[in-house]
Amino acid sequence: MGKTRRVDHWKDPYAPQPTSRTPSASVLARDPDGRILLLRRPDNGLWTIPTGGLKKGETITECGVRECREETGLDIEITGLVGVFTTPDHVIEYVRDGRVDEVRQPVNVCLHARPVGGALTTTDEASEVKWVSPDDLDEYEIHPALRRRIDHGLNSNTPHID
Repeated sequence: MGKTRRVDHWKDPYAPQPTSRTPSASVLARDPDGRILLLRRPDNGLWTIPTGGLKKGETITECGVRECREETGLDIEITGLVGVFTTPDHVIEYVRDGRVDEVRQPVNVCLHARPVGGALTTTDEASEVKWVSPDDLDEYEIHPALRRRIDHGLNSNTPHID
C-alpha cells in the first residue's frame, strides 16, 4: 500500500466536500521560558503543534497527552483550554495511491499544556521537533488553521469556540 499524502485546504472554494468530521485534540505546550513545542509533519512539510484523532475509550485530555508523547517524546500535563475549532474553512484531504481516501472537516479541541517529562525526539509523525519562541513563529511555515489555534492560545485568556 502506498504512502498517504495530506493536503490541507483553507478558505478554498475549490476544496473537495468533506466526507467525515473527526474529533481530535491539539496541544499548545509551552516550556518554562514560554517557548512553544512545534513539530514538522513529514507528510506535508508544514510545522504544527502536536495533534491527533480521538480514539474510542479515551478522553480529549488523554488524546492530547498521548498524541504529544507519540509525536514528540514529551510527557505533558494539560493546564487549560485554548478552544474548540470547527470551522468549515479547514478541510483536510488524504490521498493514497493518487486517489482521495478521505476528506475531513476537523472538530479540534486545542489544549494548553506544560512539559513534565520525556525527551524531544523525532518520530514517524515528526521529522523535526523543537521549542520555538513566539517571536520566531513567522519563520516557520504553519498552516493558517493551526496558526489560528496558536495565536488564540498566545493572545487570549478566554477559550475560543467556533
